[in-house]
Amino acid sequence: MKILVIVPAYNEQDNIRHTLRDLVENGGNPDVLVINDCSRDRTEDVLRELEVPHLTLPVNLGIGGGVQAGYRYAREHGYDIAVQFDGDGQHEAKYLAALTEPLIREEADVVIGSRFVEKEGFQSSAARRVGIHFLSWLITLLCGVRVLDVTSGMRAVNRRFIDAYADHYAQDYPEPEALLLAGIRGARIQEVPVQMRERARGRSSISALRGIYYMVKVSLALIIGRFTRK
Repeated sequence: MKILVIVPAYNEQDNIRHTLRDLVENGGNPDVLVINDCSRDRTEDVLRELEVPHLTLPVNLGIGGGVQAGYRYAREHGYDIAVQFDGDGQHEAKYLAALTEPLIREEADVVIGSRFVEKEGFQSSAARRVGIHFLSWLITLLCGVRVLDVTSGMRAVNRRFIDAYADHYAQDYPEPEALLLAGIRGARIQEVPVQMRERARGRSSISALRGIYYMVKVSLALIIGRFTRK
């Protein structure tokens, strides 16, 4: 099967080199496409130095737009599986096999790398865990699908959902909405245990105040999406 790892990156000059090295050394050296989301630092220069396949977007689209560009690339180039893998160094490439195995065996359509199955490694802050648990409950209420780590950016999908996400992908903080869409469309969703690292360099895009805004916005989007998505 053809597998593509989509790596969204925005201002990740300090992290992207390590992320790509990890994919080569511990992830089986898969096909990789970095989506440089109009970074304002030296991310583009680093990618050119490493001669890594990448798309540099002419304007900043946010995480959703960047990942959707990756799904469109995967569809256009005939990939069977697409894996999302953050460029900030928090994900570990050694889990790629566990993510893709249920898809290769046709036992799942969407596989989530979850911090909360075995509760090992970096677990995020207490406040964010409360928010994640609330969104998990809300998604279960709306479509009957229970996923513990609904905001995990480490996930893999088969060709059916490459096609779905190439056409429809939320733009701001899309992971919960992507799960809702999968649940509405009857996807077989699995979680596999992974450990994640705390971001070593740079800053998260979600501050405490923005986190509150995020929770309200995503909750409303999920509720509206439940009755408008097909």
